[in-house]
Amino acid sequence: MNYETELNEALKKLKDIEQSLNESSIVAITDNRGIIQFTNDKFCKISKYSQEELIGSRQNIVNSGHHNREFFKEMWRTIGTGNVWKGEIKNRAKDGTYYWVDTTIVPFLKENGKPYQYISIRHDITKLKEYEETIKQMAFHDPLTLLPNRNSLNEWLDCRLIEKGMCVLFVDIDRFKSINDSFGHKTGDMLLKEVAKRLKSCICSTDFIVRQGGDEFIIFLNESVDRNDVMAVVNDILEQFTFPFIINAEQIMTTVSIGISMNTSEKEHDDYLQLIEELIIKADTAMYHAKKQSGNTYCFNTNDQNDKMQRYHRVEQELKKALSQNQFSVVYQPLVNLKNDQIVGVEALLRWCNPRLGSVSPAEFIPLLEELGDIISVGKWVLKSVCSQMKYWIDKGTSIERVAVNVSPIQFRDTNFVNDVKQILKETHLNPKHLELEITEGTILHKGKAEETLHELRNIGIHISIDDFGTGYSSLSYLKKLPINTLKIDKSFIHELDMEDEVIVNTIINMGKNLKFKVIAEGIESEEQLLYLKSQGCHEGQGYYFSKPVEADEIKRIYQEQRDIVVLA
Repeated sequence: MNYETELNEALKKLKDIEQSLNESSIVAITDNRGIIQFTNDKFCKISKYSQEELIGSRQNIVNSGHHNREFFKEMWRTIGTGNVWKGEIKNRAKDGTYYWVDTTIVPFLKENGKPYQYISIRHDITKLKEYEETIKQMAFHDPLTLLPNRNSLNEWLDCRLIEKGMCVLFVDIDRFKSINDSFGHKTGDMLLKEVAKRLKSCICSTDFIVRQGGDEFIIFLNESVDRNDVMAVVNDILEQFTFPFIINAEQIMTTVSIGISMNTSEKEHDDYLQLIEELIIKADTAMYHAKKQSGNTYCFNTNDQNDKMQRYHRVEQELKKALSQNQFSVVYQPLVNLKNDQIVGVEALLRWCNPRLGSVSPAEFIPLLEELGDIISVGKWVLKSVCSQMKYWIDKGTSIERVAVNVSPIQFRDTNFVNDVKQILKETHLNPKHLELEITEGTILHKGKAEETLHELRNIGIHISIDDFGTGYSSLSYLKKLPINTLKIDKSFIHELDMEDEVIVNTIINMGKNLKFKVIAEGIESEEQLLYLKSQGCHEGQGYYFSKPVEADEIKRIYQEQRDIVVLA
């Protein structure tokens, strides 16, 4: 059988095959060198080439360059040995557009078993591939900034060797919430897009950046780098944020805090994903410390930071169950009239003793209670416990004028705060004149609602005290309008009492007198401090010179003994 006869028979077979193929089938026949001998109309339509252009050309006329040489070598090895090849191929049409085809290539064999022709049957799967690409884009990229997300990190890491010197930068936008609140979330989203562009401009092609979520980004410097290389990138990033962002004709200035961790280990790691997670956590910890420095800076991770963060998480976990497990308690510190050295009241102070952590400082756990959103429930518990204790003392004949309770700014701004106070006073049957609420100076800076709340509390008959006075930025013209009973001089001014401190203390005492406020000095620890405050006419004082904070039963004993001045170790 000669070649022409074979071709005619093949063409006859092709027509039979075409009848059975659905409308989407794309058919071509080539010789054993890949020269096209026949195409159907579907091939011409999808490739944008005419039959005249295709026939006589090599099959690679539609090569897109997407597949590497090994891909086609494997295909030719398969069909060259008389086997059917199946696979997906990305081709390029005459007009430069790309399309995908699901391809089956069947060889026609001579009697000696060697192929002399190939028939390829293709189906257009371009829409399917585009859909798959869309799904992949959604799964592996952040929809807002189009940066890779954490899902894409593993895929990127699979192609790289984690070397000593690899560095992770954890980048967080400073005060992003206030930008959202001031300009709206749409502007915030546009800002995130622009931030992503600036960050990406600071790294090279071998590095990797992902959006962690919210206003957080993680940058992986993949090449083996030293501290100088890292600082070059960090300084470049900080420099990028010295220029304003122009969004909707608004100039928005923002900065970033950067945490840095580096792989300093010489050892190979069995689980590089675990190593990366450790580096990310360390960089996050360092970023947290950079933010503590008011932001707009960077911080390298240290062992000390890691210890502090581990402590933070331990305290956080234990604190979540402290109230339900009755781990909180209240102690009381006397308030002394400095004219007659008589105890006139007490300040209630919250304490936490945990079975695992032991005694935890209020300076450590109270800010965390505020972060966790538990300060309101704990504050209500404290207020009810203190009011019940005060009522008990009064019923037992103890001549205590008032008990002071600290109120968190978050608790004070809660819409139910005044009603909660009223309800607790009603339940404990305590006369409001015996209760004093201490609020910080910063709390009253929020005019309007703060002033309204203070007037409501004063109308009930409760005393109001401004705690840590002198450390904030109160407007005196605003202060004189507020229904305040007492100013408490912050203990930081009493501790040293040098010339500058004396000027501040004298000013507060005189201002308090002129505004008809009672003035209390906190943190009195020596007779010298006491005598000075008395000489300046300070009304009341508290501190370790008189008594450390003690249990409720000890307060009762102090009153019963009627001591002029109580000095306890």
